Amino acid sequence: MTTASRPPTSPVRGSPRLRPQPQTIEDVTPMLSADLTLILPEILLSVYAMLALIGAVYTGKDQLARPLIWLTSALFVAFAVWIATSRGGTANAFGGMFVVDGFARFAKVTILVSAAAVLAMSEEYMARRGLLRFEYPILVALAAVGMMVMVSAGDLIALYMGLELQSLALYVVASLRRDSARSTEAGLKYFVLGALSSGLLLYGASLTYGYAGTTLFSGILAAAGEGTVSLGLLFGLVFLTSGIAFKVSAVPFHMWTPDVYEGAPTPITAFFATAPKVAAMGLFARLLHDAFGGVTGDWKQIVAFLSLLSMFLGSIAAIGQTNIKRLMAYSSIAHMGYALMGLAAGTALGVQALLIYMAIYVTMNVGTFAFILSMERDGQPVTDIASLNMYSRTEPGKALAMLVLLFSLAGVPPLVGFFGKLYVLRAAYDGGLAWLALAGVIASVIGAYYYLRIVFLMYFGSERDDRLDAGGSGVLWLFLAVPAIAMVAGVVNLFGIEGAAAAAAASLVN
Repeated sequence: MTTASRPPTSPVRGSPRLRPQPQTIEDVTPMLSADLTLILPEILLSVYAMLALIGAVYTGKDQLARPLIWLTSALFVAFAVWIATSRGGTANAFGGMFVVDGFARFAKVTILVSAAAVLAMSEEYMARRGLLRFEYPILVALAAVGMMVMVSAGDLIALYMGLELQSLALYVVASLRRDSARSTEAGLKYFVLGALSSGLLLYGASLTYGYAGTTLFSGILAAAGEGTVSLGLLFGLVFLTSGIAFKVSAVPFHMWTPDVYEGAPTPITAFFATAPKVAAMGLFARLLHDAFGGVTGDWKQIVAFLSLLSMFLGSIAAIGQTNIKRLMAYSSIAHMGYALMGLAAGTALGVQALLIYMAIYVTMNVGTFAFILSMERDGQPVTDIASLNMYSRTEPGKALAMLVLLFSLAGVPPLVGFFGKLYVLRAAYDGGLAWLALAGVIASVIGAYYYLRIVFLMYFGSERDDRLDAGGSGVLWLFLAVPAIAMVAGVVNLFGIEGAAAAAAASLVN
């Protein structure tokens, strides 16, 4: 049979229709230019990180660490404003491997703003303890690039590239304090367990590719069909879910979280608790809705199970903690359980609730970790919860701001944290998961205990001779006060994020 008479090859079952292949350089250029325009923020941030690395190496290394902290923070904010103000609906690049829509834009803005805040408030802490190395802001910038790719992934390969770029950077910053056994242990544990989760995710990706015939989410969606899914694809979904559940610290894949949170330097812990959580949760939602959106009944029960376990284990395990960083680790596990409740609903309202909850959660955590960073005695960091006894007498302003944040974390009305939980509870109820919403209320009541215990110690605890140092950094005070004020002032309309989250959710689910 000659080439001219050969019948056209049909695309793999379930794969999207292939776009016509350009034949000349004139055809390639406009298409490539459009693709590069969509991924331009990631490209520019990557170029900045590489140029900063070269510049720091050849100009005295750590001399540039302090300027790089502030420059990187400023760039994060500038890119966040750029992305937030950019108009347009949904666009795909590189044949559907990279997706830019309202959902990706919302997640990227949250990631960049939270990363900028953590970098800015960590500068003085890292400098005073000899940890301010030029690698720190560069690694955070590379991690941010990986997170931005994660929430825009439209393909299993792009998903893995973004996830590993983020993870490799985080493994290093977790063990940044090289002279500390706890810090190096935290980095090693994170690396070993992270490698295990990557293996689970890759195995799930290979199964999914084998049964769908494509790595594109749109092709997997077509292969999965509506209402029923093949056993092979179902196994692929389970392994993919397990790999991503590790990144969001969902039970039973949470085992790394308390040790890494405690062992890593406190600013790094603050970073772990904010931007990477948003990226992983955004990736989770993107994968389930874009690739398996036609079989929500098959994954709703998996996500609901993860949510239930995370809420209760996080709430109960935090009660006995005496180290505030370990307490925040278990608090993070519980809060990821509440966020997963919105995802388990499988609806646009559920995704909207997820985005609102994550934005509020990140804001609360920035303020809380600013307070933890300011906990010092004789110039040395303190993480013992008992050291907060009668703290309100020496620092009434900080104690009041922390009280507001803790009440908001506990979901006490009428603070903003209450409305975040109300959204996910409503989404779960409307999604046919009334039992999960009821469990969420019970877990929230249990979790309120360890937040209120800190408030009790600050205002009604026993007197101590070894009190925490008064005063402290003005930058930390700013990052403590602003989130606390936001938890009160945001009651009016949640600063307008409801509408933005609704549009973002619609762009993903519809």
